[in-house]
Amino acid sequence: MHYEWLDAYLLSFPGVEKDYQPVWQWFRYKVRGRLFAAVCSPGPEYKIYGGHDLVNLKCGAAEGELLRARYPDILPGFYSDKRTWISCLLDGELPEEVLRDLCGRSYALAVEKLPKYVRRELTEQPAES
Repeated sequence: MHYEWLDAYLLSFPGVEKDYQPVWQWFRYKVRGRLFAAVCSPGPEYKIYGGHDLVNLKCGAAEGELLRARYPDILPGFYSDKRTWISCLLDGELPEEVLRDLCGRSYALAVEKLPKYVRRELTEQPAES
C-alpha cells in the first residue's frame, strides 16, 4: 500500500473512531456513528476490485462520475451505493493530494448529516495532528 499515512490522517479528523468489521474485513472510520471511509482488500473473486488495497469514500453522485472519468484508480464504490461512494485504489497512481482532499470531503459529507449540536461540538474539538 502506497498510503501508509492514510490511517493516521483519517483518525486526525475531529470525533473520528475506527473499528474493524470482521465479516467484511473492513477497517471503518466513522464520525459519531456515520461511516465516511472504509479500508479493505477484496479477494480476486471481486473482479476489478480484487487483489487491490482500497479505500471507500463518500461523494456526491455527479462528483463521483467526474472523478471516475478523470482518474483510472477511482472506481465505483466497492460493496456500497455506487452512486454516492467511490473506491480509490491504494496500490495505484492516485496523487496523494487528491486522496487527502477526497478524504476531507467524505468526512464533511458525513458531518453534514449530523445534528446541528453535534456539528457544533465537532468544530469546538481540536483536530489531531
